[in-house]
Amino acid sequence: MTEVRMLGPGEGEITSDPEGTRSDRYLIDGALTGGGFALVEQVLAPRVLAAPVHLHTLEDEYSFVLEGRLGVLLGDEEVFADAGTLVFKPRGQWHTFWNAGDGTLRILEMIAPGGIEQLFRKLAEPGGEYDPETLPALAAQFGCDVDFEATMPVVERHQLIF
Repeated sequence: MTEVRMLGPGEGEITSDPEGTRSDRYLIDGALTGGGFALVEQVLAPRVLAAPVHLHTLEDEYSFVLEGRLGVLLGDEEVFADAGTLVFKPRGQWHTFWNAGDGTLRILEMIAPGGIEQLFRKLAEPGGEYDPETLPALAAQFGCDVDFEATMPVVERHQLIF
């Protein structure tokens, strides 16, 4: 028998950073889909960078903007997306994203196959911040690579919080 899964507004596991600049609400975990898919609602405060420049080797990401303005670096190209827009971030492409507006940014992050959402959880644990000394090894456990050197020009160019 198939189990019906419904989550209302504000339901589901929610993690956030100590500064209150980012929260993740886990709507569908990869474990529920046999690893095929995960869905996470991400909320970023104004001018917050979500992550250092990074790439995934195992999954593709799709960001659907629910509210606010999303800025995305995809390779060497920067794009901006408003509510109702979908941005595809394929595996193997260096990227990062941020809240490019003055209000709250809410996106649905669709991940296929699922699994990288477990890294999001680890980063939300105490001591799991984006430390250049420890993050590369942690990210590698999930098939990811990070580039802090490429991140700082994005932070400076857009005056972001990171």
